[in-house]
Amino acid sequence: MTDQSHEPIDLPPEMRNVAESSLKQARDAFEKLLANAEAAAGSIEERGASMRAGAKDIGARAIAFAETNVHASLNYAQSLVHAKDVAEVMRLHSEYVQAQMKALAEQASEIGQIVSRAAMDATKPKH
Repeated sequence: MTDQSHEPIDLPPEMRNVAESSLKQARDAFEKLLANAEAAAGSIEERGASMRAGAKDIGARAIAFAETNVHASLNYAQSLVHAKDVAEVMRLHSEYVQAQMKALAEQASEIGQIVSRAAMDATKPKH
């Protein structure tokens, strides 16, 4: 009897392609979110003192989002360690990618709202 616990899971090329494509989409979405957040933060910081609070809020939210996303990734990796077969790996992957895509969309929306509020606050006449 051989110990198969350390043998690699041999994924069919189609499944590997789906997994790689999903991961690329998630990575691209996250990179876009970060790029937009960085651009927004840079733009806001240039607007002066009235925008500092908005930039600080964006930075705090970006850090919180990063922490949430890292925890989700670690939880996903841990779940993969306990996967019993390829079908479970694929189910876990699909669930993770779907959850991350939803989370990234929500995070991008929230950052957008913060940026909009900060921009409106900056354009209000000062008395």
